[in-house]
Amino acid sequence: MDMDEAPKDQAGLPRDLRFLKTLVTVLTGVMIAGVITITALLVIRLNDTAEAPILTVAPGEYAVPEGVGVTGFQLVGRHVVIIGDDNVIRVFERDSGLQVRVFALPEG
Repeated sequence: MDMDEAPKDQAGLPRDLRFLKTLVTVLTGVMIAGVITITALLVIRLNDTAEAPILTVAPGEYAVPEGVGVTGFQLVGRHVVIIGDDNVIRVFERDSGLQVRVFALPEG
């Protein structure tokens, strides 16, 4: 065997170097599997044609007192939160439209 030739098997390598070579090979396989998985998930997610439902809820559908303007409106789960310009937070049930709670904000 010539000195310029590399050994064909791992038997001539030190134990630590064989372990390192095996570790690098395993990590390379794991990284390739991870890239394939992420690519597949992106393709599946981006090709999803189902559209999210559009919520058609407006503040005017809820019983806000006459003369009170709406400064904030938010859907929170099964409730609708409306903040009026009178510094009062009103919580309504989204399905029935009934007022559940009222919170008065301090003036200031």
